[in-house]
Amino acid sequence: MAIGVKLPTVLRPLAGGAERVEVEGATVGEAFAALDPPLRRRLTDEQGAVRRHVNIYLGNDNIRDLDGLSTPLTDGDELLILPSVAGG
Repeated sequence: MAIGVKLPTVLRPLAGGAERVEVEGATVGEAFAALDPPLRRRLTDEQGAVRRHVNIYLGNDNIRDLDGLSTPLTDGDELLILPSVAGG
């Protein structure tokens, strides 16, 4: 099933400059596994967990409030990736 992944500007160079990539997966974890390795490494840690500073939304819901990487997806779903921003 086709899943869209919308990328913020800071991550686009890791996806060949694309604003959106399309992957296959029945869960968020499967969709992430289908991402190019450089992009996947920026989003997940060595154990495969989503990095703390990365927020992933399915619709209006953060996947942390759903089933995390086990959150089921359906054909045509869109994931939005938003890294946290900090400053001083």
